[in-house]
Parts: sequence; structure tokens; C-alpha cells
Amino acid sequence: MQVNGTPYRCIWLEADQRSVGIIDQTKLPHSFETVTLRTLHDAIIAISDMLVRGAPLIGATAAYGVCLGLSGLSDKNTDTCLETICASLIAARPTAVNLRWAVERMRSLLINLPPEKRVQAAYQEAARICDEDVQINESIGEHGLQLIQERYAATGDTVHILTHCNAGWLATVDWGTALSPIFKAQQADIPVHVWVDETRPRNQGAHLTAWELASAGIAHHLIVDNSGGHLMQQGKVDLCIVGTDRTTCTGDVCNKIGTYLKALAAADNDIPFYVALPSSTIDWTLEDGAEIPIEERDQEEVLLVSGLSERDEMHQVQQVRIAPEQTRAANPAFDVTPARLVSGLITERGICAPNKESLLSLFPEHRE
Repeated sequence: MQVNGTPYRCIWLEADQRSVGIIDQTKLPHSFETVTLRTLHDAIIAISDMLVRGAPLIGATAAYGVCLGLSGLSDKNTDTCLETICASLIAARPTAVNLRWAVERMRSLLINLPPEKRVQAAYQEAARICDEDVQINESIGEHGLQLIQERYAATGDTVHILTHCNAGWLATVDWGTALSPIFKAQQADIPVHVWVDETRPRNQGAHLTAWELASAGIAHHLIVDNSGGHLMQQGKVDLCIVGTDRTTCTGDVCNKIGTYLKALAAADNDIPFYVALPSSTIDWTLEDGAEIPIEERDQEEVLLVSGLSERDEMHQVQQVRIAPEQTRAANPAFDVTPARLVSGLITERGICAPNKESLLSLFPEHRE
């Protein structure tokens, strides 16, 4: 996508063809900064500290993390070292299945190669993962566009879409998942307006989704997380589109905390609730969303908020505490929306019902 007129992906190989460039998403929206990853440790920190986030981008970063780990081994490139690199990356964040998928794809390729060929092969495979992600997400946008076109054709009015967290191009290598149909609608000259959940506690909606939409010139309003149900009751939401970090083969969806509440409100108000996802986000080993491990993040994310003070002439981002010092916080990062609340799954191969048979009809290679 474009940033101040310059095309960017969210991850790229630097000029030395070894180190990896990323956008530091913790600095947005107040500052656009890039970071260079040079070691396996750098990649792990980028994932765990959320310099990169979003399931597809986490997977792409992990793939390049394998490359960085191997290139730093010198002549000690053994099978044991490869396994250690892969295990350390998988442990960086537990919920998003793309991380494990990407690492396992790298490992299964490399373990069968002689050590002296692994580094070059790793970089080639990581680049393929990134290129495939771009193609997949653009296809998700084209399929999701059909839903927006149908609504526009029926009413002739602006299509009002509610989204939660950030599932735009910043969550992927490019295009995004839930925002990809919106970008496609803009290209098709369909008037769209987006209700952007702030998405506490890290405010990815306020910091990232709003920044993306503003950069693209797409009409939007930022809303507090608890406003969605009210807007639905008032008839101000035409459809909801969100992303997912892990989806079971039966259609249960694990996404940023608060997604489940939006799905409940949508169901109560007869508003379509769609989930946009690349097939790499489907966990074919799980049938029950209750089995998905939910990441518990640091309580400081809840107890502190960051932003720019209008009184600060230095324009430095500051953190302020919003609760008494003795107050502790719980911080589950995700929740699970059961398939019964999902209208459909938007994948790179089309839109399907949230159940196993429908998913398998799109992805028959996963039939046993």
C-alpha cells in the first residue's frame, strides 16, 4: 500500500539481502518508523512485543526469523539448531496459528536439505510465503467486495461497515484481510464508511485501522468499543467484517478480545457478521474453539494508555496510568466467536458457511 506516496509492504528484505525490514507498528499513528531485524532474537522480540502483529504478518516475520537464525549459525547448522530456532519462534506468541504454520512450512522444507543449502533455501521460501500472502489477501478482497456490491446495489446508499481491531494491510504483508474488501470497494467507486472500534487495551483500531483508512482517504469514524451494539440498534451498520488469528475447521473464530460481543450484537440485530481469513489461519486439527490457547498479556497494557499530549510542545508519546496503583488487571488478548454467530467466512477461494463441510468444499486437499 501507499505511505505518503511511497509503496510499502509490511516486511521486506533489506539491501544486504540478509537483514529484514519491518514497520514498527508500536510507533503508529504518531510516527512512521522502520526497524531492521538482524538476528533471530530481533525477530522474536518483534513478534512478542508486537512491533509486528496480525496473524499473516506474524507468520511472514517468523519465516524470516528462521532465515536470520540459520544465517547466524556460521558452520554450526545442525538439525538440532534448526529445531531450536523453530521452537523459539513458535513460543513467541501462542494464539495465532499462522506463526506455527509458517515455521512448520520452513522446517519441513529445510530439514531435508544439507546444511550448506539451508540458508539460501530459507530466504527463497520466506519470500514465497510473503508473495503468496499478498496474492491471497487481494483475492480475499475481491471475494469480500461482492458482499459490499450487493448491499450497495440493494440500497444505492453508502455502505456502513463495522470492524474490530486491525485486519488491514498492517496485519499482513499487504492488502489485509477484513479491510481488503473495503480497499477494493474504494477502487470500484462504491461509497463506504467504516466504524472503527478503538480496540482496547492496545487500541489497534484507533492507532492502526484509523491510520490506514485516513491514509487511503476512506470515510470513517473512531468509536469506543462499547458503541457497536448501539449503532446496530440505530440501523447505522450494514455489515460487520473482522479478521481472525485462528479458525477451527468447524468455523469457530478466535480474534481480538471483544469480537464475540460484536457478533452477539450483530446476531441480535440481524446484521451480517463476516470473518475474512487466509486459509493458513484455519487450524484443521481443532474442531472446538474452546481448545484454542488464549494469550494473557501484560497487565500494564490495561493499566496504562499512551498518546500525544496536546500541551506537550515536544510532541513525545507519553504513558499515563488510568487506575489506582494498587489495582491489578487481567488482560486476555483474544476471545472465541462460535460458528453459529458467523454469517460466512471470506477466504482466498471464496465465501463459505462456517462449518467443516463448507470449508472442505473450498479446501478439499484437507479431507482425510
